[in-house]
Amino acid sequence: MSAPTSATVRTWRGLAPRRRSKQGPRLDLRLLAPVALAWLVTAFAGLLVDVAVVWCAALLALLLAGALVLRSGWVVAPGATRRLIALTLALSALLLLSAAAQRTIRTAGPVEGLARSGAVVTMVGSLAADPRPVASSGDRGGPVVVVRIAVDSVVGRGVRTQVSTPVLVVGPASAWAGLRWNDTVEVVARLAPAEPGDDVVAVGRPLGAPRVLGGPGAVLEAAEDVRTRFRTATGHVWSDARGLVPALVVGDTSRTPQDLTEAMLATGLSHVSAVSGTNVTLVVAAAVWACGVLGIRRRWRPLVAVLVLAAFVAVARPEPSVIRAAVMGAVGLLALSTSRRRAGVPVLGGAVVTLLVWDPWLARSYGFALSSAATLGLLVLVRPWGATIASGLPRRLGWLGPVIAVPLAAQAVCAPLVVPLQGSVSVIAVVANLLAAPFVGPATIAGVVVAVLALAWPWAAATVAWGAAVPAQAIAWVARRCAEAPVVSIPWGESAWHAIGLAALTMAVIVTIPWAWHRGRTRPSVAAAVVLVTIGLSAPTRAVAWPPPGWLLVACDVGQGDGLVVNSGPGRAVVVDAGPDPDSISRCLQRLRIEAVDLVVLTHFHADHVEGLAGVLAEWPVAEIRSSPVRDPPGEAEAVGRLAATRHTRVGELRAGQHLEVGAVAADVWWPARRIDAGSVANNGSVVLTLHVGGVSFLLAGDIEREAAAAVLRDVEADPHRWGHIDVLKVAHHGSGNRDDRLLDHVAGRVALISVGEDNDYGHPTPSTLAALDARGFEVHRTDLEGDLAVVSRDGQLAVVSP
Repeated sequence: MSAPTSATVRTWRGLAPRRRSKQGPRLDLRLLAPVALAWLVTAFAGLLVDVAVVWCAALLALLLAGALVLRSGWVVAPGATRRLIALTLALSALLLLSAAAQRTIRTAGPVEGLARSGAVVTMVGSLAADPRPVASSGDRGGPVVVVRIAVDSVVGRGVRTQVSTPVLVVGPASAWAGLRWNDTVEVVARLAPAEPGDDVVAVGRPLGAPRVLGGPGAVLEAAEDVRTRFRTATGHVWSDARGLVPALVVGDTSRTPQDLTEAMLATGLSHVSAVSGTNVTLVVAAAVWACGVLGIRRRWRPLVAVLVLAAFVAVARPEPSVIRAAVMGAVGLLALSTSRRRAGVPVLGGAVVTLLVWDPWLARSYGFALSSAATLGLLVLVRPWGATIASGLPRRLGWLGPVIAVPLAAQAVCAPLVVPLQGSVSVIAVVANLLAAPFVGPATIAGVVVAVLALAWPWAAATVAWGAAVPAQAIAWVARRCAEAPVVSIPWGESAWHAIGLAALTMAVIVTIPWAWHRGRTRPSVAAAVVLVTIGLSAPTRAVAWPPPGWLLVACDVGQGDGLVVNSGPGRAVVVDAGPDPDSISRCLQRLRIEAVDLVVLTHFHADHVEGLAGVLAEWPVAEIRSSPVRDPPGEAEAVGRLAATRHTRVGELRAGQHLEVGAVAADVWWPARRIDAGSVANNGSVVLTLHVGGVSFLLAGDIEREAAAAVLRDVEADPHRWGHIDVLKVAHHGSGNRDDRLLDHVAGRVALISVGEDNDYGHPTPSTLAALDARGFEVHRTDLEGDLAVVSRDGQLAVVSP
């Protein structure tokens, strides 16, 4: 075997952190392990275990750390290992003490006890963040917002108590959306307990509109004035840029179009439109560069940077996420400094510990984990990777090396953390970030200039706004085009083991790339083999990824209609309704790799449930069709009969009280028992089924309206044992407002599927239906927003996933 050439050695060193380098100082990574271990201890013990136990654990860790430092005689570990263990114990003790102290302060007073009893209280406190909209509807039929309130006093059961307790309020946007960060309010709400480990003590449902008692103060009022002037200065540019420029500069997403927000989420660009370390780094680096242009002495530049950072935080609002981004952005600046690069990782470790002492609940925040990991990647990987990439480019394009390295490093370190959230690995994020990266800096810096000019010269700010709008519009174009790619992500899995597996695979790729590069240059046959294997693994991505393992039922995205496919065995299915379009249901069955249909159930004869039947009968052998005995509308019922006859398929009926077993599927029929002439005859004649497959129970409610729902309820209450525990609800009539909410109370699993068409003319799902589901704690999934919805069971856990 020939020895590696000098070029190979340089490539290896360029793609992996170097142990020794004559070209620059070696990175100091010793603090990473103690900080990471202390972080995990805080997340899974300090915030979840009983607070008294946390106090004891913190003191014990402190004593052990002291014993190691004093080199107690019973310790046999070598000096370096002993110091590492002592540091880990000391950091764990520090974070546990902070968590225990803050938990003790927060739970002092009656709020926690009042929440356990569901009491109605009057609270006075200040908003800890701006109201944030959520994707559901409120109790009064409108949009819902959530807002975190730092409660100063509470009146419960006639007693007023001074407290320092955070409470999450979930209320209608009509009453809460106009409030701002740090407003002081008084609100009457019914309390409920928070989840263990949450950063709030209770959750409140307001019983009326809040009463504003005070504003955020003069400094923050001035900051709000800057934001308002900024929005005015950018109000005349293109709609995408009008929303993106304020988001890039100060995290103001109030005018970002919803479809653009969804596209940026799908393509991994959402960090661009939030206050992140990247924004802070760009703003402060630009300020330092301006100091050089203006001739400001070097010793004064750190002070200018601090003042700019403080002004940025004030304008962006000093919420926890903004402060976190400011700290990480300041650390990220070290990555741009050759002389201070060695100190970058220790400073990052110190920043993480400081932030966790300030707010221990950041230990359970995905945003904080992603921000920290991205900053670590910036410090450790971007410089060597950028240099290696630049060495392979023409000299005049060498500046692209770091630009390309940034999204590659971010994807490498952040992907294992994102997997538990999304259950998939983005294959378009790197491409989208590479394409968008050249425009982020110009848009952000030009946006800062617009914000400054808007204070004194609005006309100049409006002119310069076009300079920020052009690159911002380019970012929006990248997000929209990449979101339309055939394969945006690869399903991977949501468990901790899936995350660990992805991390191991990422490390293996990083380590083997230098070897593969060398082999590819010296032995082209090896390179060709690697390329072929890669293509072979990636080409059938969609076929391998869908259907997901363990799928039980899929709500197909057939538009405004119903088309459900139930797994009755390998390659076999029960189809419940076929949607309005033969091609849509046919494509869904093909993606699920169905070979035969054991049964087709037509809940009723409206076109949006039966028109797609032709697609099923044309391409799959169908053993039997069962339908509602209520043959209304008669024209559609006759058309179904004729179509079945041409395919020689038997047609039967389903009535209340029947029990079916088809392969792995068992079903009980609850309706129809009779014809109801009130309301829609066809809808109230829908077949209502409870299905049992793979240990999971489903309620398929067809299109029943309140009259049929009331009849079903009477039967359920008469025979609750037969009804059993329902895990998943297929919401009736695409989320129509004509319903009986009492039926929702008999669904224990709190997972709801809504099969509905995008931008339909009926207003489905209605705000009142979404409000009823939200009030009962349902996890709602919609085909118009997510596409095909698969209910899967993995290791006893239920989940809903989409391609």
